[in-house]
Amino acid sequence: MYNDKKILAIIPARGGSKGIPHKNIMKINNKPLIAYSIEAAKESKFIDFILVSTDDIEIKNVSLNYGAKVPFLRPEEISNDTAKSIDVVLHAVEFLKSQGEEFHYVVLLQPTSPLRSSQDIDNAIEIVMKKEAESLVSVCEASENPVLMRVIEDNKLKSFVEFKGDNLRRQDLPRFYIFNGAIYINSVEMLFKEKTFVDEATIPFVMDSKKSIDIDNMLDSKLAELILREKSDDN
Repeated sequence: MYNDKKILAIIPARGGSKGIPHKNIMKINNKPLIAYSIEAAKESKFIDFILVSTDDIEIKNVSLNYGAKVPFLRPEEISNDTAKSIDVVLHAVEFLKSQGEEFHYVVLLQPTSPLRSSQDIDNAIEIVMKKEAESLVSVCEASENPVLMRVIEDNKLKSFVEFKGDNLRRQDLPRFYIFNGAIYINSVEMLFKEKTFVDEATIPFVMDSKKSIDIDNMLDSKLAELILREKSDDN
């Protein structure tokens, strides 16, 4: 809770995964992937309730073992490849409301971001509350600058992004940011009214690129594991 505002963390974890089978509970540095998000939420100073939304009994059992709540198995209609995250979140909020649990804000934590820490979560929550914002999304600096990108039209290179100036040294170019998928924070009111996580008023929470690894394939998992091992050795 933050200044009387109740905060719900939702971790969406579908059982099906085309890239890596059962990705959400695959072992990363000897721990299920989803456990990193559950533990970060548990260590938060402000999160009141941690819910894992899943359609998979094995993910449910792992999540319960690490201290999350799994009060339902997600319905099939919001568990397929075309299911939208907003529908998953609205379903979870509505379910909890039917059980007498109501919240002011939702923190969406994708289980594929194991390097996001409880401090990151709390810093983001504090920013939202102090700015009295309706929404926040975590971002990191884009690894490739779109000013340097080109499209090919009529067999000629055309600029992808308008840039006035002829100095293309990377250090002199404007910075661009990309969603890293680690943290989304929204007021419950906005979620039900707008049916979206991000609008023109959404504020950014900039994270280090090293913390922004989003596990989509085995190469991502190996890199995340290497970084987590380094952190363990440092501690």
